[in-house]
Amino acid sequence: MTRIALIHALAHSVAPINGELQNVWPEAVRMNLLDDSLSADLAHSGQGLDAAMHQRFESLAAYAEGTGAQAILFTCSAFGPCIEAVALRRPHMPVLKPNEAMVAEAVALGGRVGLIASFAPTLASMPPEFPPGTDLRAELAAGAMESLDRGDTAAHDAGVVQAAEALARQGCTVIALAQFSMARAQAAVQQALGLPVLTTPGSAVRALRQRLGINGQPVKGEGGQPLQ
Repeated sequence: MTRIALIHALAHSVAPINGELQNVWPEAVRMNLLDDSLSADLAHSGQGLDAAMHQRFESLAAYAEGTGAQAILFTCSAFGPCIEAVALRRPHMPVLKPNEAMVAEAVALGGRVGLIASFAPTLASMPPEFPPGTDLRAELAAGAMESLDRGDTAAHDAGVVQAAEALARQGCTVIALAQFSMARAQAAVQQALGLPVLTTPGSAVRALRQRLGINGQPVKGEGGQPLQ
């Protein structure tokens, strides 16, 4: 059986990726590691992704690998360089940044990409993950993360939709939701705009299956629909 380690910096990320895996890859064995101080420390320390933060990610990855995980998926979108360093030390196994699969799918769709984040540091760390020359616009769903922290999911989703509408007015033809916690707003954004909306959980699971050579039933996308 395939064992997947899911490493989280936000508690809100746990349910979306576990739900996606249960929906489209239920036979995978999931393990979840949560350190919800990572995002708080990054936001408040002023030190950025320093050596200490890199070591924290390496320690989490080493623990996950030590449990027998065959692949690691990080669900924290503001820590790209830390995750890249972890991956470089593990050429023998898939180590995915939360966004890389969604970035690839968004670019493949073509047109202008609209990127929405609910965690402000993501808007600094994630745009460089897109290939040079990508026609990209980014928007912060201001207050959405705070709404989710309060349990106000309706306000969270409304904030994401508002950001998506701003991007659509800028000519974006595909919307990419940067945070795993934002996946819950996918249907609302699609309904409001009628544009393709990618989520990090959906794209990441498709990439994991491909990299691990999982055969059998067609890989499904968000909502359980087979990819064409």
